[in-house]
This record gives sequence, structure tokens and C-alpha cells, in this order.
Amino acid sequence: MALLKGTLDVLVLKTLSWTPMHAFEITTWLEERSTGRLVVDDAALLQALHRMEERKLIVAEWGVTKNGRRARYYRLTTMGRAHLRAESERLVDHFDALTTVLAIRKA
Repeated sequence: MALLKGTLDVLVLKTLSWTPMHAFEITTWLEERSTGRLVVDDAALLQALHRMEERKLIVAEWGVTKNGRRARYYRLTTMGRAHLRAESERLVDHFDALTTVLAIRKA
């Protein structure tokens, strides 16, 4: 399932709330936790990471993967954690409203 517009950033922030990760680990984490129902486009993920880095929601530094390859590891900032909290609440409320409307049965 493709991601809904506006959800990738908050999903990446949620992922990074656990531990710093590189892009492939972020994708894998999201796909595994969604039992394969979410598909993360590589280009969209990289754009989101750069966008969030510019907004100071995340920071990146070079590291070495388990396979011995260089990769940029991203971690959440204090501002990113606050943004995650606010956006999570907003999205949960939005999806609750959608679910409420979609669950209405015709009398």
C-alpha cells in the first residue's frame, strides 16, 4: 500500500524514536512493523530525510553498517521528538474521524 500524503515524515520520526538508523534500516523497520502493508519509495524517503534535516527535526552523521559499508545514520532531535508528538496526535485524530464516518451504517 502506498503511503498517504503527509504521513512519511511522521512515520520516519516514529522509526527514529527507537534508535538512530540509516535509510535502508528505516525502510525495513517500517515494512516489517506494518507486516508488509506499507511500501516506502527510496526517492521519497531520501527527500523526506533531507527535508527533515533542513528543518532540524533530525541530524545525520556518517557511520558503518553491520556489513561494513559507510552510511548516513539519522537520529531524532529534541525538536523532532516534539514534532512527532504533535503530528501523531493530529494524525490519530484525523484517522479516528475518518474511521467514524466510514463505519456509519445505513439505517
